[in-house]
Amino acid sequence: MNVDDWIRDLEAIEKSALERLALARELAAIDDVRVWALGRKAGQVTALLKTLRDVPPEERPRAGEAANRVKEAIEQALDARTAAVEAASRPELQPLDVTLPGRRSPLGRLHPLTQVARDIESIFVALGFRVATGPEIEDERHNFEALNTPADHPARDMQDTFYLGGPFLLRTQTSPVQIRLMESGPPPIRAIMPGRVFRRDSDATHSPMFHQVEGLAVDRQVSMADLKGVLMAFLRAFFGDQTRARFRPSFFPFTEPSAEVDIGCVLCAGKGCRVCKGSGWLEVLGCGMVDPEVFRAVGYDPEDVTGYAFGMGIERLTMLRYAIDDMRLLFENDHRFLEQF
Repeated sequence: MNVDDWIRDLEAIEKSALERLALARELAAIDDVRVWALGRKAGQVTALLKTLRDVPPEERPRAGEAANRVKEAIEQALDARTAAVEAASRPELQPLDVTLPGRRSPLGRLHPLTQVARDIESIFVALGFRVATGPEIEDERHNFEALNTPADHPARDMQDTFYLGGPFLLRTQTSPVQIRLMESGPPPIRAIMPGRVFRRDSDATHSPMFHQVEGLAVDRQVSMADLKGVLMAFLRAFFGDQTRARFRPSFFPFTEPSAEVDIGCVLCAGKGCRVCKGSGWLEVLGCGMVDPEVFRAVGYDPEDVTGYAFGMGIERLTMLRYAIDDMRLLFENDHRFLEQF
């Protein structure tokens, strides 16, 4: 056999192997090329090497050198193609293209409840209040009795309390923090108490866990006019300078006199809509002058000091600010909803 013809056949096998490798997209296809070209039993190069005895003896060194070169070229191509296919299936193995534009890391957002809570706190801090906190697991004395709500008081039926055994419960309001503040020292006191509270209630406008902000101011000669001035300043800072408000007589066990505060509907500008039930007004908070019995419970002399208290739901203010009609959206952690804020 002419050695040149033998080498041409060898190079033809090499060319065919490289073409097949270029089309291989899976590791199994690459292995098929390996077996076809270099397999011990049916490989094309192996079969051709068996005919090397037909080459004249003086030409066999040149033929062997060509065979080694082709085998090495095919093996290198097999390794390179294997690495490329593996890298394609594993992005971390792909080479970094420094010419591509950078990828920005996604930024988190403050939850709308957190945004509103921080806005409320900043407004009252600017009005001279400090922020106070207390435990979420309370006892009946701080949650009810010291707030003029004894065991047989009908107002307890409104709370639907989560009891934990013994005198302990999940607080139904942040008012117990007011009691703890007054127990900790004499007036003056001027503070707000944000935090989570718990009640047995769940529907489109209620949740078994929600957030409140309550406020307390105690000193000598504190009046209802002071309360109205502070709340009007807050409402206009939160909802806008043109906000209208009205105070309606109401009842709370721990304040007397008590009032509920409405604002002109922020959705219909007071014209009447489904949200305000055609009245043009929306209830936003409750307030009143601290009942003398509450002062007596903490050792204050109601003849010497007076004070006011107020409370509002952060969820309700959030729903009004952003026109949200279902409170459950605030707790479902749906990114499509949260990314709007």
